[in-house]
Amino acid sequence: MSEVKSVNGYQIKKLQDGQWWLVGHDGEAVAGPFASESSAIEVAAVFEDTPAPRRRADKKD
Repeated sequence: MSEVKSVNGYQIKKLQDGQWWLVGHDGEAVAGPFASESSAIEVAAVFEDTPAPRRRADKKD
């Protein structure tokens, strides 16, 4: 198995299914599968998670 690469905060891993995946810091697959490592790297370079909506504080007059 090849060395795990880190791109844009994501790890590029070949999982048991033989496909390449973007894996987050928590070990969960974030995107994939990709047919090649280079495809996964290209996606990871531009991939951004959508942030959770912020809760708005109630305005007090």
